[in-house]
Amino acid sequence: MTPHPGSLWRLRGFRTLFTASALSHLGTNIGYVAIPLLAVTVLDAGPGQAGGLAALSTAAFLIIGLPAGAWVDRLPGRRVLVAADAARAALLASVPVAWWLDALSLPQLYAVVLLNGCATVFFDVGSQSILPELVGRERLVTANAAVVSLMAGANIAGRGVGGFLVQLLTAPVAILGAAIAYLASAAGLTGVRHRNARAAAPTGRRRLRAEIAEGLRHVFGSKELRALALTATLTNLGAQMINAVLPVLFIRDLGLSAGVLGLYWAAGGLGILLGAGSARRLAARFGHGRALGLVGLWFAPAGLAVALAGRGPWLWVATAGWLAATTKTGVDNMLGVSLRQRLTPDALLGRMNATFRFLLTGALAVGSALGGLIGETTGVRVAVWAGAVCLAGAFLPVLCSPVRTMRELPPAPASQPPRPASPTATSQS
Repeated sequence: MTPHPGSLWRLRGFRTLFTASALSHLGTNIGYVAIPLLAVTVLDAGPGQAGGLAALSTAAFLIIGLPAGAWVDRLPGRRVLVAADAARAALLASVPVAWWLDALSLPQLYAVVLLNGCATVFFDVGSQSILPELVGRERLVTANAAVVSLMAGANIAGRGVGGFLVQLLTAPVAILGAAIAYLASAAGLTGVRHRNARAAAPTGRRRLRAEIAEGLRHVFGSKELRALALTATLTNLGAQMINAVLPVLFIRDLGLSAGVLGLYWAAGGLGILLGAGSARRLAARFGHGRALGLVGLWFAPAGLAVALAGRGPWLWVATAGWLAATTKTGVDNMLGVSLRQRLTPDALLGRMNATFRFLLTGALAVGSALGGLIGETTGVRVAVWAGAVCLAGAFLPVLCSPVRTMRELPPAPASQPPRPASPTATSQS
């Protein structure tokens, strides 16, 4: 795609994707706060049940994450995004309906978050894969800065608003608001227009397993991509071990309100926003890869302070630690995603993104289950400390890899379609 002269905002496809994604992320973050609070306050869920609920919300990436990348590489990107948002809207809308009918149960919540996670797999992989087609590879750093800032803003607004909606209007009403946001996003995404070069390139079909294996080899065969994947996986694992049991710690153990929990999680969005906003300047000063290593060294260890959460000044200490840890995440999201996209040819973008999503969001599922298990068996505070230690050390793989010496983004790879299918190969779904 030839870059459009001038600002990214003159590109209609990018504007449409950005606006619709803002609504989608807003819905996601309202649900992030409202669903576990509904389980704890209305259905009396304990640490193990809260952890299981959080695990199921991301388990889909372990179940279908890898094949989803191959499917996204075959399918029209816009249709994938629209269908994913429409499905999420319908699933979340079923929760307040069941509550109003006095039929809501934990099994229904488990089913809703699992299926919602399946739709999220396709939305996340599809949106990252369609972006290079909409803006051109030369503008990926700028575009990713805008997208990461959007996600951070949605974290701040969605989680802050979500907490207060639960406090003022009840959790089911907040979840209905999230469903409406998804529906509005689906409507907006119908306006995205792109040439879908990825789906049009192959002249034949290969077995799904062969296509998945090609994506895995691309990621794990590269020292740079492997280090990025490991650091991000450890970050997500530690953060989710904490977040899975945080509603129990805040609401039951510390006696804090849903609004305070929402504001605490919103501080993480502020950290991501600060990290994304400073990432380009840090890359210009220290080099693209070196900035990733240094920011991890400076900020990640502060994640240990999260485990000190308590009433009074200790809440501020924990919030400051969470803010620092998520600032590092914001830098990683902007610079790391840009590096991943520049190291990957067009024909492998869906599978590369799906491999990362499988690892990163799979770590959320494992972290949720692990946090819930530790919280149930040894105490919520022990689970928070375990997650904080993991979060604080997650920067080491990038710091110890060739990424830390990279000053500039590598040249964009030539776009090569996958090899043609052999005469005996058949499509598998």
